[in-house]
Amino acid sequence: MSMIAPRNSPRPKLPNGVRIYAISDIHGCAHLLEQMFAVIDADMANSRPYRAIEVFLGDYIDRGPDSRHTLDLLINRSRRRNTVFLKGNHEAYFTSVLEDPARAAEWFQFGGLQTLMSYGVSAAPGLGKDELPDLVRELTSVMPPEHIAFLRQLRPTFTCGDFFFVHAGVRPGIPLSEQREQDLLWIRDEFLQSNRRFGKYVVHGHTPVKQAELLENRANIDTGAYATGNLTLLSIQGNSMLAI
Repeated sequence: MSMIAPRNSPRPKLPNGVRIYAISDIHGCAHLLEQMFAVIDADMANSRPYRAIEVFLGDYIDRGPDSRHTLDLLINRSRRRNTVFLKGNHEAYFTSVLEDPARAAEWFQFGGLQTLMSYGVSAAPGLGKDELPDLVRELTSVMPPEHIAFLRQLRPTFTCGDFFFVHAGVRPGIPLSEQREQDLLWIRDEFLQSNRRFGKYVVHGHTPVKQAELLENRANIDTGAYATGNLTLLSIQGNSMLAI
């Protein structure tokens, strides 16, 4: 799938020799992530880019069946040292719940129960709202410390060449260097409905679409993996983009 090139405007471009592989909104679908790792590894073996960078756009946990194994896979992948991990709204919310277990009921509405269960912590049917914080404390006691450290060290954005990678998007009219983290992690309509240029070409997830959208000013690569079974990989090299 090729990007639609803006008229009378140069295509966004990466530095020579750099290839980026971007994935967003894994949401605990560890089996799909493993498949994409195999695709990336095969492509790198075949094309041998001078420098490959793997960029993950957040929302690694919640909703899907295996958040724990997803984090294990990502942490193991990070040892290659060519990886960039961005923060999604689900990671931001989860770390706030770790700090304040009283927010557990809200987290469960975002798919937190599936994350809890992936660590072997179960909620009995009919559990009262006042008892939910105890489940969060139990989860904290069984989570590997490296998982908590990973979630707390995520960065909000990544820039390479003419591309700006972020979880949700940016607020139109605000310079990229002045964006608020709240917008970077949560924004929807104001960003999605904007046709303006943002200073760089924005690659994002957060809002599920049936298939990857490669538009003139942005690319949305969240294809709702936990609901559709379709986890999208975006490959970028030079001024070409391909969604797989």
